[in-house]
Amino acid sequence: MRPVERFFLSAIFSFRWLLAPLLIGLALTLVLLIYRFFVDFYELVIELTTLSWHGLIVGVLNMIDIALTANLVLIVIFSGYENFISKVKPEDHPDWPEGITEVNFMDLKQRLLGSIVVIGAVDALAWYLDLEKYSDVSKLGWALAFPLMFVVAMLMLAAADRLGRNDTNKL
Repeated sequence: MRPVERFFLSAIFSFRWLLAPLLIGLALTLVLLIYRFFVDFYELVIELTTLSWHGLIVGVLNMIDIALTANLVLIVIFSGYENFISKVKPEDHPDWPEGITEVNFMDLKQRLLGSIVVIGAVDALAWYLDLEKYSDVSKLGWALAFPLMFVVAMLMLAAADRLGRNDTNKL
């Protein structure tokens, strides 16, 4: 490899560290999610005696939504670091779950889409339980269609990954 090519390759490779501040920013959003979670929890506790069963379930579903979003943020942080900045050696962290240290791009796509589907499904359930509050119920159709689009995308990606693996195995 010529020195000029080696220089450009080295420069481009070092640009991966520009992702690090974004990952730190995402980690800090977890603080915002924690704050919002406990604000919602506090409001739920305060209103508990006047809340209907449906109101309580919707409040709990909103808190589940926040927890799932926090999980999604963690998936992006760890996989972004692992895939683009530096490998994490599992033997250096035996107490870490496997999902943190061994996330390839195919797994990342499935986890991201799976998390989005679950978050969308939780939102759709909350919408459904709060249906009497809304005058325009056509929005419920969109709330249901949104996670279904991601389910279709997940199935298509899984099929493409499987076909890609089969083609690679034939070589």
